[in-house]
Amino acid sequence: MKNWSTDENHLKKFPEKYKVWKLEQKINYGLDVGEKINRLELVKYWRTISSRIDPHRYEFLKFLLWG
Repeated sequence: MKNWSTDENHLKKFPEKYKVWKLEQKINYGLDVGEKINRLELVKYWRTISSRIDPHRYEFLKFLLWG
C-alpha cells in the first residue's frame, strides 16, 4: 500500500501513532499481495482504531477476533 497524501517519514518519528495509522490504512484501504495484519497489534490498538474504520469492516473484524 502506498499513501501519497501523508508524509510517512515525518509520521515515523512517532512510532506509536505510525503503527495505529498504518493499521487503520491497511484495514480501510486493503493490503498488498501477501501482506497480513498482525492480530496482536490489532487487538492492542482496537479501542483506538475501532471508531475510525468502516462500520462493516469493524463488525467483520470484531466477529473474527471475538467470535
